[in-house]
Amino acid sequence: MPLHDRNIIAALEGISLSYEQKTILHNVNLTISNRDFVVITGANGGGKTSLLRLLLKLIKPTAGSVTYYSDGKEVDGLHIGYLPQKNMIDSRFPITVEEVVASGLYASQIAKEEKMRVESTVDMFGLKGFLSRTIGELSGGELQRALLARSVISQPQLLVLDEPLSYIDEAFAPRIYDILSQMSPSCAIVMVTHHPDKVASLATRMMRIDAGILIG
Repeated sequence: MPLHDRNIIAALEGISLSYEQKTILHNVNLTISNRDFVVITGANGGGKTSLLRLLLKLIKPTAGSVTYYSDGKEVDGLHIGYLPQKNMIDSRFPITVEEVVASGLYASQIAKEEKMRVESTVDMFGLKGFLSRTIGELSGGELQRALLARSVISQPQLLVLDEPLSYIDEAFAPRIYDILSQMSPSCAIVMVTHHPDKVASLATRMMRIDAGILIG
């Protein structure tokens, strides 16, 4: 169904999620517009990562719906960049930094401009000279930067970040904020973080999950 607000790109309506009779999220409603920077916080195990996975349609809700839109009309998918929690990545997998970052490109982009785009994105995240290293050779912060580079390289419509500042050293963190600030005018961003104060100046909305309910 067309929307009156043509800036909306995603809507979660009446979302609930339960596992084995335990309620994780209850009646969550959230709309995301083109230039939103939504910051979500809450206690460990409170459902923040589950909310992101629902938004990405990686899991199905127990109740409610997740819908994507373009120009006010429902569409099947969006151009999305995603940074999962680092502990979901197996660092023993024999893949290089170059391959990790390039995997964020769509097939058509890989064919046309892979090398230039990968090199510039890797440089943006301070990983120049790391292209041939496998992820098992990286420190926690270096791996996190490589995964961040993968999430932004395709210039997505929607960027979904799960604890992006984990393992990032304080000296490099300001560059992450600068990159997100530069992206936010042309990309909707949804970020889960335990440190909302660090990105409060960038956020258009600050929200938290409390007892399975999204507040804010």
